[in-house]
Amino acid sequence: MVGGEAASAGALVKARAADVAAAIDSAFDHLLSVPDDPRARLYEAMRHAAIGGGKRLRPLLVQATSDLFHLSRESALRVGLAIECIHVYSLVHDDLPAMDDDDMRRGKPTVHKAFDEATAILAGDCLHDLAFQILSDEDTHPDPFVRIELVRALALASGPAGMAGGQMMDLEAEHARFDLATVTRLQNLKTGALIAFCVDAAAIMARIPEDARKGLHGYARDIGLAFQIADDLLDVEGDAALAGKALGKDAAAGKETFVSLLGVDRARAQAHMLVDQAKAHLHGYGVEADLLRAIADYIVERDR
Repeated sequence: MVGGEAASAGALVKARAADVAAAIDSAFDHLLSVPDDPRARLYEAMRHAAIGGGKRLRPLLVQATSDLFHLSRESALRVGLAIECIHVYSLVHDDLPAMDDDDMRRGKPTVHKAFDEATAILAGDCLHDLAFQILSDEDTHPDPFVRIELVRALALASGPAGMAGGQMMDLEAEHARFDLATVTRLQNLKTGALIAFCVDAAAIMARIPEDARKGLHGYARDIGLAFQIADDLLDVEGDAALAGKALGKDAAAGKETFVSLLGVDRARAQAHMLVDQAKAHLHGYGVEADLLRAIADYIVERDR
């Protein structure tokens, strides 16, 4: 992608992401209104984790895929909100001393630092539960069969066959030597499964048959890996102030990453190849897929 096209794609993504982020923050503000009772600290911790900061890439992907099928913005927003609940809960738990033991997230103290470990655990638990409360509500989609398919798909993407399974592999990576195939499998679960659900969710809401989703599945798989390679590159070359979190922790922990296995130049080339491949999966769509194409480009051009 040439410079002008990259700048144009980045501007499109940032503009739409800003709109989505504002809508997500507003929805969290409403859902997590602090009660006047002893649960107040729990709600404050959930708000600390969920409101403000973050790229909001996942709800943006839901919106972008929903554009293909002319779905309502409200339905797409609610599904994106549910996914953010899962994503944020995973960050709250991942930052705990028993896991990655991080002090900063999105430019502010992690939840267990701002509050305490017990409150952080409960805040993560409640955000997890809130995701399925949102998806099962008829405001998300009028068809109960669609809602239960969304619930099932998000549960699969979040659990041992998805994100949580990838997190377990990531913990094991501190004590074992992983080859490229194993690192790819780890990241397909830890990062890719939730990204894949973002794309698949719109197809579920549009009642697109499974066999007609192959191109979208390919797109999601490729941008998921490209996203992780870009993260690995930022962990080596990025600016901690822009990232809003500590960098270089994988290398310090002795974990194998795409960069440690491929080297910086090959890893960057692989990310760009995956982006080109992802966009090729959208060949059957017209301008309605422009945001999805722009997101693919933005994933490897971002600085945080």
